[in-house]
Amino acid sequence: MLELGKSGSHGTPKGTVPVLDGEVMVATLRAANWKEAATAVIGDRTWVFGKQGRELTARWEAEPDDAVRLRARQTSLWKGTWQLELDGATVEMTSSSWWQGTHRYTAGGRTVAESGTTGGWSPRPTLTADDDLPLATRVFLLWIELVVTRRNNAVIVGTTSAAVIGGTS
Repeated sequence: MLELGKSGSHGTPKGTVPVLDGEVMVATLRAANWKEAATAVIGDRTWVFGKQGRELTARWEAEPDDAVRLRARQTSLWKGTWQLELDGATVEMTSSSWWQGTHRYTAGGRTVAESGTTGGWSPRPTLTADDDLPLATRVFLLWIELVVTRRNNAVIVGTTSAAVIGGTS
């Protein structure tokens, strides 16, 4: 199981989170605070995760900005479903628990990965995936979980703020 560690832990600089497999750091992720972008160092390769139009994408840092190796596109806002292209395979992401904010990733009717969370007041995403999924793909899925969590939290804050403002007038 992979999980995002705490920022600045395991010898990473502040603002960088370790990607852990158990207690072993297998990658690092530095996510932007105000936009959907991140840089991941996986082995000796640096990946750039970002948003191109309506898609979340991944490419090697050395490649041109329009190169795409992995991509994810939300197919239903209400159902929270996504379609991903991962290493040549089409994968569907669906909600497995609305309450916990977890997802199931399936390809051809077979589950290839499932997300979860760890931590108490500040839950961090986890991912349990088939061993045949490359590490870079699993780190990309963890980043997608982080993006979806941030989007959901922004909706909750916006809704709560509107309710408070509406209730005070």
